[in-house]
Amino acid sequence: MSARFAEKVILITGATSGMGRAAAERIAAEGAKVVLAARGKEAGDAMVAGIRAAGGEATFVPADVTVEAEAAGLVRQAVEQYGRLDGAFNNVGAATAIGPVTEIDGDAWHADLALNLSSVFFGLKHQIPALRTSGGGAIVNNASVLGVTGQAGMASYSAAKHGVIGLTRSAALDTAATGIRINALITGGVDTPLTRANLGPTPEESLRAAAAMHPLGRIAQPDEIAAFVAFLLSDEARFTTGAALAIDGGMTAG
Repeated sequence: MSARFAEKVILITGATSGMGRAAAERIAAEGAKVVLAARGKEAGDAMVAGIRAAGGEATFVPADVTVEAEAAGLVRQAVEQYGRLDGAFNNVGAATAIGPVTEIDGDAWHADLALNLSSVFFGLKHQIPALRTSGGGAIVNNASVLGVTGQAGMASYSAAKHGVIGLTRSAALDTAATGIRINALITGGVDTPLTRANLGPTPEESLRAAAAMHPLGRIAQPDEIAAFVAFLLSDEARFTTGAALAIDGGMTAG
């Protein structure tokens, strides 16, 4: 595998599972020093051990990025550990308030927005100055097909993901002249523990239900998302900023 991230420092939130884990392993294999962030220390430490055993370099910082002080501390620790920050994948998110708009509790609404939107805002707010100090860099924010469409019972998640795309575009314009690029992913179904648990009574039925939603007839594997994230964070995507890019098996094509 290439070393296109040699000497680069990349921060990944939600890094111990699914897309975040795959992206961390891919980017570390391409030479980056990877800063992994998640709430679970045991899983984070295990990931660091695995990346180092494969010849990469990583460190884990336990953090709840829905809390601004922790999001800021995460960036600070990354810079203290490695001396710079060159990129970030803001990947934290999940649908937690599910049901009709009239039945969503106000606290649940705010919790969903905190997890899926405020976490990205806090990340950008503190990552951008660090990237500017390093002379530029790139950020990828994980949105969803529900950032450009709607779905019954998913109002708060969809509102948050629409917000991620608007936030991405505005932040990209704020930073374009400083050598910082910011893009969003419009992801469809991905084979993650959450997908396997949420759409059917068994993991197999969940995967079949998810696959049926995609014109390609299947969902993505995490490594397919990781490859796209790595491209957007790399200099190969140096003319791409402010974009919301679909990697969704055709879900938003119709």
